[in-house]
Amino acid sequence: MAESLAEHERILQEIESTDTACVGPTLRSVYDDQPNAHQRFMEKLDACIRNHDREIEKMCNFHHQGFVDAITELLKVRADAGKLKVQVTDTNRRLQDAGKEVIAQTEEIIRCRIQQRNITTVVEKLQLCLPVLEMYSKLKEQMNVKRKNFLTVSEMWNVNVH
Repeated sequence: MAESLAEHERILQEIESTDTACVGPTLRSVYDDQPNAHQRFMEKLDACIRNHDREIEKMCNFHHQGFVDAITELLKVRADAGKLKVQVTDTNRRLQDAGKEVIAQTEEIIRCRIQQRNITTVVEKLQLCLPVLEMYSKLKEQMNVKRKNFLTVSEMWNVNVH
């Protein structure tokens, strides 16, 4: 009987470790053995299955807590992502508003620079005209002086003639 238990253990290990195509010949060796060998093999197989089930349950329990922790963390991240989205939206709105003011100020600066350039052009053109204006002023002054001289001479002539 101890021999058959060892044989059953060997068969189970062979089943677990080999390709499924080779399972058929391994299982046939169970039926070729002693009369009650099939029943004892089934009991050993059930014990092996229960052992694997316990190991699977342990792994699931161990990983389940990690899964729960990951979901909890994910929910926190989702809440933080919502807050971050609100902050980004608010920051974007404030930047857009500030950008509008910058654009308005930039347009005002452009208008002022155009006016400044126009004023500079006018000053340059007036400076070109300044000599002509100075000559006109001198001419007018001389004409006024000559007119006075002419009037004086004319009065003197009139005084002499009378």
